Amino acid sequence: MAAPGFPLGRRAVGWNQNQGVGMRRVLVVGGGSAGWLTACVLAAELGGPDGVKVALVESPDVPTIGVGEGTWPSMRDTLRGIGIGESEFMRDCDAAFKQGSKFVAWADADPAQQYYHPFALPHGYTECNLAAGWAARGGREGYADLVSAQPAVCESGLGPKQFATPEYAAVANYGYHLDAAKLGLLLRRHAIERLGVRHISDHVEEVIAREDGGIAALRTRTHGLLEADLFIDCTGLRALLIGQHFQVPKIDCGEVLFNDRALALQVDYASAQAPVACQTISTAQPHGWIWDIGLPTRRGLGHVYSSRDSSDDEAAARLLAYAERSGAAAVSLRGAPRQIRLEPGYRRDCWVHNCVAVGLAAGFVEPLEASSLVLVELAAASLAASFPTRREDMPLLARRFNEAFRYRWQRVIDFLKLHYAVSRREDSDYWRRHRDPASWTDALRELLPLWRRQPPSSHDFPRAQEIFPSASYQYVLYGMGQRPEPRGRRRSDEPERVEACFAEVSALRRRLLEGLPPHRELLDHIATRGLPRF
Repeated sequence: MAAPGFPLGRRAVGWNQNQGVGMRRVLVVGGGSAGWLTACVLAAELGGPDGVKVALVESPDVPTIGVGEGTWPSMRDTLRGIGIGESEFMRDCDAAFKQGSKFVAWADADPAQQYYHPFALPHGYTECNLAAGWAARGGREGYADLVSAQPAVCESGLGPKQFATPEYAAVANYGYHLDAAKLGLLLRRHAIERLGVRHISDHVEEVIAREDGGIAALRTRTHGLLEADLFIDCTGLRALLIGQHFQVPKIDCGEVLFNDRALALQVDYASAQAPVACQTISTAQPHGWIWDIGLPTRRGLGHVYSSRDSSDDEAAARLLAYAERSGAAAVSLRGAPRQIRLEPGYRRDCWVHNCVAVGLAAGFVEPLEASSLVLVELAAASLAASFPTRREDMPLLARRFNEAFRYRWQRVIDFLKLHYAVSRREDSDYWRRHRDPASWTDALRELLPLWRRQPPSSHDFPRAQEIFPSASYQYVLYGMGQRPEPRGRRRSDEPERVEACFAEVSALRRRLLEGLPPHRELLDHIATRGLPRF
């Protein structure tokens, strides 16, 4: 017998038709990194013989975008939590370590102007006013270089751990660079073989609604009806459920973040022994910026730009010129870059009825600072932690989820806009429009004047799980050349305390530079011998 809310027909496959009283069946719609990562997190946390049953349906006709090659340190906990070993992950995903981001020519058009946003918090950040001590020195040294040893580690081409450091443990904080397509394949295999996720390869043709407006089932081309209690929309930019079916509007942020195009290119190293960068390199251009991500076997490059300000041909020429200048093997420059259209914005609500959008279906702004995968991690973890046990719990949980993610999207946009708003570049209208306060977010219009007088702090970002902490704002502000005005002396400003922190950073820098291996050697060691298990 068919479940209430959709017409009689072929029975749904793979599910117990007894509804019971609880929420027992999750159907993830769409694969790729977002779909399979969400399925793994839910199955690892909620699955088991008597737990929630997780299935994933993905269309063989729809390719994944497969860009998103940078992660945050949070990915270490996510991978460990779902039971994937770090050595296995790094081998299967052609992964390298990432210790932060390096920004070139953002403050002005001079390529010698560079700064870091490292993953390590400034040393002594909660103890004293490091910004005041840096400004008192006249800003002669880069802020990040003074408060963190990690920029020097990256500049020296060193990895963030030693050969004997166990999996997922760190000497210096790190995330990853990876091949996104290979990550999706690893997660799929792990989900099916180790976590019991049912995989259905089929094309969804129709959404069948319940009488109360929720989703009862999906009609597929060959498997008939697929029923579930909760549907996760991971269909990417198509947004099959949240966008096409529920018509949830997107909040457009194109007037704040102007980039609406990206060109992606994979290039070879000039030699197999070439160094592998341990940081994302972001180089500003007249009408956008170029990313440069190092993997063990290749580099991933991309030019993010505004079609209002640059033609596709101009952007492609700049990308290819960058690749040639930066040492890419000539043979790998023969192919044309792949274009990706960006629609900067996010869904007003990501959870509607019994449907939750995750990944690109929920939104996307731009690749700067690699926020895409971490938002998938946060969404999956939030669902796993607050999974509804009964249908009547969903309205409350959905409201909380939507409030949390609207806040997170807004903070992502604030932080990304900061990189543009405080630039001094004058080489194009693109940069001048970004610096115009009329294009800033409300939060930046309020906070940037305050930050001229006092540094960003936790009081500006009061939530327990801020997506970018105040330390990240300091790295960008002071890396871009902003300098806090002198203020009345406070205990946290005491020069002795601040200088002691700077001295500790200097000592730590010496130890790390002496004790950490070259990044390429560390990756080769993991490929052949692996890392010790916990």
